Amino acid sequence: MKRPHTRTGNAARIALLLVCALAMRTCLAGEQQYEPLSASVQAVMHRSVADIASPRLAFQSQAEGAVWLAEMSKRMAKHIPDDITRQDLLVTVQYEATRAGLDAQMVLGVIQVESKFRKYAVSKAGARGYMQVMPFWTRLIGDGNQNLFNLRTNLRYGCTILRHYLNIERGDTFRALARYNGTLGQSRYPDNVLRAWAGDWDYEKGRSRIIIAPTRYNSGN
Repeated sequence: MKRPHTRTGNAARIALLLVCALAMRTCLAGEQQYEPLSASVQAVMHRSVADIASPRLAFQSQAEGAVWLAEMSKRMAKHIPDDITRQDLLVTVQYEATRAGLDAQMVLGVIQVESKFRKYAVSKAGARGYMQVMPFWTRLIGDGNQNLFNLRTNLRYGCTILRHYLNIERGDTFRALARYNGTLGQSRYPDNVLRAWAGDWDYEKGRSRIIIAPTRYNSGN
């Protein structure tokens, strides 16, 4: 005869389910569409995701980078309370965005809309991480073994893919964003990203006019 469930056992099971749900919360992101790539484009994107240079702030001076980091960190605090986690994310975003020829503030808008800054977010379509990258990309332009929940890997892929879509759309940000989300022809997603970019991450909008001491992050100069 089966023993009845105890309250302690039920509570433990409920707690486990909640932990799993929090770790892999479903996002309402779209689905990047698989499209065959030419050999030349595939080679360029492969080289891009394979680069192993260490992330660093890419500004003309260390002081300029420190001011940007302090301002963006202040704005992101409501999303990511931990200071070190927040700064690591911002440094990596700024580095990967600059490396891909993207505006770092736009990429922050993409992350906000795609995952709400949840590292382990998973969409219904299976897109993963901060920038909601579909796993097929790791096979298409990587070695198929990359962990898309890794901060740097996720941002490297996300920025490389968005740059690819901007190239396809000849610099049309609106269409490139819609393509990134797998909703080309619809305006809701790009509108949301552009709104987040302008409303929350526009660097000049409402930023502090103070001098910030240099941080532990190097600008590369």
